[in-house]
Amino acid sequence: METPLVSIITPTFNSEKYIADTLVSVQQQSYSNWEMILVDDGSTDNTTQIISAFLEKDDRIKLYTLQKNSGAGVARNEAIQMAKGRYIAFLDSDDLWRPIKLQRQVDFMISQNQPFAFSFYDCIDEVGNALHKRVEAPKTLTYTQLFFCNFVGNLTGIYDVTYFGKIPISGIRKRQDWMVWLTVLKKIRKAKPIQESLAFYRVRNNSISASKLTLLQHNFAVYRLFHKLNVVVSLLCMVGFLGTQLLLKPRYCKQIKQ
Repeated sequence: METPLVSIITPTFNSEKYIADTLVSVQQQSYSNWEMILVDDGSTDNTTQIISAFLEKDDRIKLYTLQKNSGAGVARNEAIQMAKGRYIAFLDSDDLWRPIKLQRQVDFMISQNQPFAFSFYDCIDEVGNALHKRVEAPKTLTYTQLFFCNFVGNLTGIYDVTYFGKIPISGIRKRQDWMVWLTVLKKIRKAKPIQESLAFYRVRNNSISASKLTLLQHNFAVYRLFHKLNVVVSLLCMVGFLGTQLLLKPRYCKQIKQ
């Protein structure tokens, strides 16, 4: 099996509590041909010092800094422009990967001749304890389904640069990942997830995504800015989004034993 380079894109901001664990989860990958590009978004804690200690011992890890806090989208875009890999993967600075994550996905993409891969993932709390919750996705995910609900966990997604090019990231503060996967599905129309959990998403109490009202505001911005829909149509899309969240999404959030 081929072993093309995977570029891992990681924005950081005041992540000193979690970044070491995130870096270790990448270093523990059974697939070793990767580069990890971290772009720090103006941290005021010890985030960059912790990363520096890692990159002194592992030249696959690279750190760049922004002059001012600009948001994760801008940081991701900077990292993507510097990426050298055939594949681009995303991992936020507080999330984790299982050791087999990259190997499973690269093998899948090459053997199935697929330009995109994603998987299920599990949820952990702020200190890393299991929440016994697994987030799955439809066995065949269509563009229409993704239009009304982001079924792709950003920490699981990988795309092939030779097929899509480098997909630009929006500068809006949240939901840029949804726009990336919408761009992917708009071109390939449907995708099948790898039906196992390959990552751990950290649920943080103070995160923007923890606020349902704020999340809805960002989703509305996607319909207005990315899809370029007028206000009325965007509001109608939000009705569809809410219906999906209430009626369909719960089917894919499973309680599990760990």
